[in-house]
Amino acid sequence: MDIRIKTTDYEMTPEVSAYLDERIASIQKHLGGDEDRARCEVEIGRAAGGQKHGANMWFAEVNLILTGGPTIHATNNASNVNTAIDDVKEEVLSQLRTEKATSRRDQRKGGAEAKRMMQEGGAV
Repeated sequence: MDIRIKTTDYEMTPEVSAYLDERIASIQKHLGGDEDRARCEVEIGRAAGGQKHGANMWFAEVNLILTGGPTIHATNNASNVNTAIDDVKEEVLSQLRTEKATSRRDQRKGGAEAKRMMQEGGAV
């Protein structure tokens, strides 16, 4: 997987970098065989406006682009960087699970439709 990390108004520490790598690894694990076709763009940093966001002044954003598949986007603001990273990872995994279930459902419906058409064609 091609991973691109961008920081905004934030100097990433080695601890946060290691934490982010662990979270991205769990997304890679969930992709399975499709991980070599994926690009993950991550942006973390301080949200602009300070007072406007109150306590949730850190943000994390992930764009997961799957070649020949959907683009998954998740963003989250939180009170610290690690919480924002955790929350956005959970949102990405949730969207991946939903996409996988939808894809599986569509495949089954297509197979059932093909079977029905074959049965109708053979009865005539």
